[in-house]
Amino acid sequence: MLEDFLPQPRIAYFSMEIGLQAEIPTYSGGLGVLAGDTLRTAADLELPMVAVSLVSRRGYFRQTIDAQGRQVEQPDPWEPARFATPLEAKITVPCEGRRIWVGGWLYELQAHPGGRQPVVLLDTDLDENGAADREITHHLYGGDDAYRLKQEIVLGIGGVRMLQALGFEVSHYHMNEGHSALLTLELLRRNAYAPEDVRPGEQPYDVPRVREVCNFTTHTPVEAGHDKFSYDLVARVLGGYFDVAALKTFAGEDQLNMTRLALNLSDYVNGVARRHAETSRRLFPGYRVRAITNGVHPMAWTSPGFVRLYDQHLAGWCHEPELLARADRVPDDALWAAHAEAKGELIASVKERAGVALRPDVPILGFARRMTGYKRPDLLFSDLQRLKAIAARLPFQVVLAGKAHPRDEGGKRLIEALHAHVRELHGSIAVAYLQNYDMALARTLVAGVDVWLNTPLRPLEASGTSGMKAAFNGVPSLSVLDGWWIEGCIEGVTGWAVGEAEVSGNGDDAAALYRKLEDVVLPLYCRAPRREWIAVMKGAICKNASFFNSHRMMRRYVTEAYIR
Repeated sequence: MLEDFLPQPRIAYFSMEIGLQAEIPTYSGGLGVLAGDTLRTAADLELPMVAVSLVSRRGYFRQTIDAQGRQVEQPDPWEPARFATPLEAKITVPCEGRRIWVGGWLYELQAHPGGRQPVVLLDTDLDENGAADREITHHLYGGDDAYRLKQEIVLGIGGVRMLQALGFEVSHYHMNEGHSALLTLELLRRNAYAPEDVRPGEQPYDVPRVREVCNFTTHTPVEAGHDKFSYDLVARVLGGYFDVAALKTFAGEDQLNMTRLALNLSDYVNGVARRHAETSRRLFPGYRVRAITNGVHPMAWTSPGFVRLYDQHLAGWCHEPELLARADRVPDDALWAAHAEAKGELIASVKERAGVALRPDVPILGFARRMTGYKRPDLLFSDLQRLKAIAARLPFQVVLAGKAHPRDEGGKRLIEALHAHVRELHGSIAVAYLQNYDMALARTLVAGVDVWLNTPLRPLEASGTSGMKAAFNGVPSLSVLDGWWIEGCIEGVTGWAVGEAEVSGNGDDAAALYRKLEDVVLPLYCRAPRREWIAVMKGAICKNASFFNSHRMMRRYVTEAYIR
């Protein structure tokens, strides 16, 4: 019940998307899954938090693939009443000279040991609103700039007001990416000086007080990826709410840059990997951007076989994942049996979903993430003749999955091209593309493959977490040195690097990928007995899973961002 969460001050965690469970489509990818893992970990560690997001009644989208390999987007609605409790409180936010009513739902996130965390899902689909306003919280990342700005008003301004209406006492506001940055304006308005106390030319707001209670985590390493709105649009939608001249001092002169707004009004700012923090400091010079490398939730991403294995040999690992550093003591045959179980589940899923029969004795390469240009899902298929030649001598299989954003035409073309490659490789290499990638499928994939592949264009991978999930299941990564993998890669111990850290040419990386596959990875897998391969699996667990987990991540947020 809501009253259970009100007695103590809480950290309010704002995120446009949040991955609560596979059946609730309030997430599109890594950002939302990270938000869900953050709250799961807070529940494990009994940290007082409350998450604020949008209800996204119609979800992101359900992906199907037609006969030509083209992505087709279908609605993916869900009914909040099945999973959450309606909240009695309602608040309003300003929009285009009128008031939009905002209600909400309480989702109680349950932790493995029994802890709970409240998640408030904001909802404008109320009788008090007109038809257009009722749809503001329907589509995750849908609509035009005006629709997105209205969503961000509901999330940021409405979220602060809703928490107050519900009776939450908030000690800190943590913005997970810039979508919720308008919350800072609401806090400035609440911390305004009396007019008679403001001297000419001075800010009428207690900016240090607002900065003191705001934290900001940025996830985007390129300027074009940050939300920006024209001041003409801002004036039309938010006119009268906040002085535009004052807003420009915080959010940029030319347009409202949500990232700059968050940067200027947050006392603690961090990137999600060391390399990403360096990139962010170059992108936004003059700001102190620290680094807290992402992590993943142990129980959420570890397959049942490995859960049993760890429970038997490393008791307490799910609460203290650093204990996984001792996984080298696990018997080889027991570890291989746990992997064989997960691989069998994946093979069965591939057969059911794609009609492709994979072999358990042949290594499986896995690649699954958002399908977009910089992720380079086609790098593996740069030279099909070379790929066939490698497979003729050292057989392997490939499983692919991922959605392209409905407005990312380049990403959609990549999916179509991948399906053309699948057809061309038929009879030489078994390749399966699994449609409608979600959290449930992700867990099956990261556990069941033998090698996890990641090939982003440097330095565009802020962090990446799929390889971390694979590591909890003893799956090593074969990845480009970007994001978290710069920190996690110990060559031949936790996995293998593709290319060098500073090279970004497709041709160089493709050649490096083929060389590493042909000369190192596949020969090692085929070598009998499997002692050396299992040593790399244990290295992924001992060196990567023990560190790149959300418990370490959240303990750093507590000591560095929340308690100062």
